Amino acid sequence: MELKATALGKHLAQHPYNRVRLLTAGVEVSGERHQYLIPFNQLLEINCKRGMVWGELEFILPQRQVVRLHGTEWSATQRFYHHLHESWQRWSAEMSEVAAGVLNSLQAELGLAATSEKWLNRAQLQALQERIRGLAAALPLPTERLTQFDNCRDAWQACLEWLDNAEAKRRAFNDAFTARMLEQYAAFFDQIERSPLNASQARAVVNGEPSLLVLAGAGSGKTSVLVARAGWLLTRGEASAEQILLLAFGRKAAEEMNERISQRLHTSDITARTFHALALHIIQQGGRKAPCVSELESNTAARHSLLINCWREQCRDKKAQAKGWRLWLEEELNWRVAQGEFWQDEQLAKRLAGRLDRWLGLMRMHGGSQADMIAGCPQALQEVFQKRIKLMAPLLKAWKAALKAEGAVDFSGLIHLAINVLDKGRFISPWKHILVDEFQDISPQRAALLAALRRQNSHSTLYAVGDDWQAIYRFSGAALTLTTAFEHHFGQGDSCALDTTYRFNDRIGEVANRFIQQNPHQLAKPLNSLTRGDKKAVTLLADEELDALLDKMSGYVEPGQRVLVLARYHYLRPAALEKAATRWPKLAIDFMTIHASKGQQADYVIVVGLQEGQDGFPAPARETIMERALLPQPEDFPDAEERRLLYVALTRARHRVWLLFNKRQPSAFVEILKRLDVPVARRP
Repeated sequence: MELKATALGKHLAQHPYNRVRLLTAGVEVSGERHQYLIPFNQLLEINCKRGMVWGELEFILPQRQVVRLHGTEWSATQRFYHHLHESWQRWSAEMSEVAAGVLNSLQAELGLAATSEKWLNRAQLQALQERIRGLAAALPLPTERLTQFDNCRDAWQACLEWLDNAEAKRRAFNDAFTARMLEQYAAFFDQIERSPLNASQARAVVNGEPSLLVLAGAGSGKTSVLVARAGWLLTRGEASAEQILLLAFGRKAAEEMNERISQRLHTSDITARTFHALALHIIQQGGRKAPCVSELESNTAARHSLLINCWREQCRDKKAQAKGWRLWLEEELNWRVAQGEFWQDEQLAKRLAGRLDRWLGLMRMHGGSQADMIAGCPQALQEVFQKRIKLMAPLLKAWKAALKAEGAVDFSGLIHLAINVLDKGRFISPWKHILVDEFQDISPQRAALLAALRRQNSHSTLYAVGDDWQAIYRFSGAALTLTTAFEHHFGQGDSCALDTTYRFNDRIGEVANRFIQQNPHQLAKPLNSLTRGDKKAVTLLADEELDALLDKMSGYVEPGQRVLVLARYHYLRPAALEKAATRWPKLAIDFMTIHASKGQQADYVIVVGLQEGQDGFPAPARETIMERALLPQPEDFPDAEERRLLYVALTRARHRVWLLFNKRQPSAFVEILKRLDVPVARRP
């Protein structure tokens, strides 16, 4: 059947198409020079319109493309339209049965998946969406028309939900999965630790994202979650013990984790390792002879002696180098340097040894060439930093020569060697699940080792437990952005928070949380307390009242309760503690730096040294060009890491915290704490 424009209509319309022909399952629209074939499976709508004289047919295609035929006799246009529309609808009804079969099967598959025993991560969601799009592309009907058919509508709407509201569907899917798991494995979550896991802990254990950051605030039970996660993987059969890698930052932390795993999981097949122990294992398994760690790493005196001897030799033999060192010490460090052979000054050498050790450590941790170090530092520092690197280069050379003579490697070298073994394919990672404790302390070098492991095993997951509010080790190379920008560095994943602290009361929590979150770079998270504390749970007190405070505490602190005195530096240990054993013999008083107190807890905490000045808290910025160039860049917020340090101090206490400040030169933090409604007591 065919419809043509009239001679006059054709002349007046001046349109490229002047006739249409009905085909088996489509139409052909053509003109003198143009031809357009429209199969029914690309046709969304057919409209028949009447103009002032002639008729018009309009064919609507995907992307709202429109093909029109003008100038046809109206009655003939109507007859053709009805015949065409009837043929198109008949074909559509037949094709809807085919589409319905595919869609109903897919809907059933989606329904079955909704009750599956597996977490749905984003990569799997994308694969599901691709499957839906692929099946939709293979349907005989355009997807825009599927809702017109009763037999296709519901199934297609169900598929559209996974395309248009994907993240909401994924969250609902995983929430339902989590609820089933918490009910099905209730006994596991009740018994895996001495106390049942709370809801946020259990949800963190169940979460199946390939890259997951668990934000574990102070006292929220991070170790319990790590142990339970390992137990969960074993219980569910998601991994064998040999496929689980647990990493800690220090030997003591690894030993404590192993003891906990042994007690709770009753296995010795899962072993927590330090990053250095892991690197050593990789190198050994990669076919290389097990490297020996240099004695210089554990012998500070020998290390300092090596560096000072090299420094003196450099200054003695090269006048330009001696001049460069003089300028560095005088201009940047503001040290008074003697005239003549200043390098022979024993006091100066003793003072400088620790600095040289630190600067060399930063260079070793970087591991790149001098050019790489210079290129990687902020542009404003590059000119001066280049001069510093040239002065340090002979010391690095002497260090490497000492290692070679000893036939050993240093700690930084261990990790670089391990990464090299992995990248060359001499060791294939067997670990499907990598669990990392205290993740906020991770450095770029350790992060590179994790990345190399995951390149070796693309199916491995990273389960990182840490707290950016307690990130206090930038000076040793920790990069906070590895936590705060977790997905950027470790791939698409998720984060969740442990929302309950079992350590401190709600007043300590309120002050500490508000204080730390004044820095917008810190990740926001809830951290609720189980116990109530009064307004005096955090109190500002003049430092001259320390004796009076300890006198008063000796009257009510119960046997077995711990009092922890904390300072910014070890040498600020209060003189009053010298007489503690005789004046307050029944008070269990410990003193340590705030850095050393990380991981500790006490019933009562006294923080001393809230003052301004060189020994103040917050500590004045004292970084040299070397630190500023080689350490991770700090966030742009005043005293950001010092704030985190005070947060750590506050959250060591179960019951009460006293913040002792200098009345003549109070710390900048004192005014901030007052604005947070922390009371100032005249006496204890």
